[in-house]
Amino acid sequence: MPPSKTHFEKFDTMASDYASSSEYIKHHLQNLTYGQLPAGYERQDHAGNVEVLQQATWTVAHNAAEAKAMGFWAINLDSMIFSIGLGVLFLFFFNLAAKRASAGVPGGLQNFVEWIVEFIDGAVRGSFSHRNALVAPLALTVFVWIFLLNLMDLIPVDWIPYAASLAGVPYLKIVPSTDPNVTFGLSLSIFFLVLYYSVKMKGPGGFFAELAFQPFPKWLFPVNLLLEGVGLIAKPISLALRLFGNMYAGEMIFILIALMFGGGSIMAAFGGALQWAWAVFHILIITLQAFIFMTLTIVYLDMAHSEHH
Repeated sequence: MPPSKTHFEKFDTMASDYASSSEYIKHHLQNLTYGQLPAGYERQDHAGNVEVLQQATWTVAHNAAEAKAMGFWAINLDSMIFSIGLGVLFLFFFNLAAKRASAGVPGGLQNFVEWIVEFIDGAVRGSFSHRNALVAPLALTVFVWIFLLNLMDLIPVDWIPYAASLAGVPYLKIVPSTDPNVTFGLSLSIFFLVLYYSVKMKGPGGFFAELAFQPFPKWLFPVNLLLEGVGLIAKPISLALRLFGNMYAGEMIFILIALMFGGGSIMAAFGGALQWAWAVFHILIITLQAFIFMTLTIVYLDMAHSEHH
């Protein structure tokens, strides 16, 4: 049974810290951001005291306005910590299964890992028609890592942020795939590989010809270049936004359901049933999004290896 999405005992305590439902929602959607505030920036603490920074200062943002003022080079610490942590967890267990692998009766972990590897191998064989030793390991990494990132969405929205607030951490988002910086980081990595293999397999001239001389006659190459260029750029954008949009919407629904626990026992009981049903359905979403990202990665790389005539 999927876990309840709200910590029943702590919800009323946490909700009471906010003046309104919208403030509660905004808090749960704010990342823990580290960056540089410019000199002269006016910082206001919770008591209303204003401090004017005399010089540019690297610090953790206390609110959304400070995170925005930090600009492009700010880092969402929570997204980085959970993404890297889950990646390390993935490597640890798969490495452990490889070390314990035997020709005899496999254990539970070996069985699970072999099942995933066979599933990925079948997906690659069905979608990738060329030879490249990188594609299968990449597909495995993409699927398992994104699945783990998405799986964090089933942890109750208040548990970890509440525990972090006791240690003085002002914000904490635990689902990395609800951060567009993470999803675009993943999709752009795939996009660079697509560009690399497109040029490697076809040569610079062949890749340009593919963009400029189809689908219309060669004398319409400006139109071809525009259409094919837009299609090429749309690949990483669609990969990133599809994953981000689905996971962000799912997290938002969990947060909205969580608000029901502050409306009395009847609303709390209804909210508990509703979030249980949504959590069951959400298991399909988090798995499907990981599978779609992996499948499109394989397909895009297959297209990068293929010459179009």
